[in-house]
Amino acid sequence: MIEETCQTFVSDCHVRAAAELINHTWDPVVLSALRLGPTRRNELLLRIAGVSDKVLTQALRRLQSRGLVTKTRRAEEASARGGAVYRLSPLGESFANGPLAQLAQWAADNQAELVGPSPTS
Repeated sequence: MIEETCQTFVSDCHVRAAAELINHTWDPVVLSALRLGPTRRNELLLRIAGVSDKVLTQALRRLQSRGLVTKTRRAEEASARGGAVYRLSPLGESFANGPLAQLAQWAADNQAELVGPSPTS
């Protein structure tokens, strides 16, 4: 049981491992955007308001290195610039459609409490 293995919440605790998946600001946003289906980086730039090209590239590389996102090239587009397509791996799908989606729903359900009282209150 997970609770029994992390009783002392040491540095290698499962909670920390899970939290590291959303540690970078844009990583969970990229994962959520990829829930809509495989897409090219330029399309992701359009889907994700406010992310820069550089930051998106870093997030995609980080997510690939963790096995959450895969990058493939379509044979007919291999020579074309921007032919790479990004998609969630099975591991990425289980995370994005499971705990990440639940966390987003929890945040939406509790938005008023998370924002806190206004400074004039």
